[in-house]
Amino acid sequence: LVLIGCAGSRESMNTLTSAERTAGWILLFDGESLDGWRGYNMQSLPGSWAVENGTLARVGQGGDIITEAQFEDFEFAFDWKVGNGGNSGVFYRAAEGQPLIYHSAPEYQLLDDPNHQDGQSPLTSAGSNYALNPVPRGAVHAAGEWNSGRIVVQGRHVEHWLNGTKVVEYELRREERAELVASSKFVEWPAYGMADRGHIGLQDHGDPVWFRNMKLRVLS
Repeated sequence: LVLIGCAGSRESMNTLTSAERTAGWILLFDGESLDGWRGYNMQSLPGSWAVENGTLARVGQGGDIITEAQFEDFEFAFDWKVGNGGNSGVFYRAAEGQPLIYHSAPEYQLLDDPNHQDGQSPLTSAGSNYALNPVPRGAVHAAGEWNSGRIVVQGRHVEHWLNGTKVVEYELRREERAELVASSKFVEWPAYGMADRGHIGLQDHGDPVWFRNMKLRVLS
């Protein structure tokens, strides 16, 4: 796997190096437009998301957004930050047709751990597979500071990385996994975690959140 970190300058934001292009990386956000994104269960893009100083930002209420493209096995790298007490998330293998995106898609939690109640539990802290797989402490940066996230999905195998540290690793639809889901709120939604391919989604949880350097490569 190729480790992707935070960009060091504005000039290098939302771009690919020649080595990344050769390795098969594509940009999901070019820093200038919202091309390639739309609302979950929508044909258009809600006005709650906008380009802000080279970032993809949640600027008001309107709902979750997803990539127009769907992906099966992939490595997705992204930078993110939230404000004080902020909460958001990244969804993967999201299937449309459900009332809400988290009825189908696992969530990589984005959070200001020290200033949000969800940060009191490793199960719902930054980098966790929300409410199912806990994370170790100390990997997330403070509110307002950039973090680098990475999600690897290959077959049933999933990894969450936060600032260069692997914080979550699990297998989709294994027996022990089914037991976790059965004892959680997700038991109410049979589609949860069942899709073999789907969209990347960004959560509108009511708080400002910013993304940049969102890049993905398909894994064979």
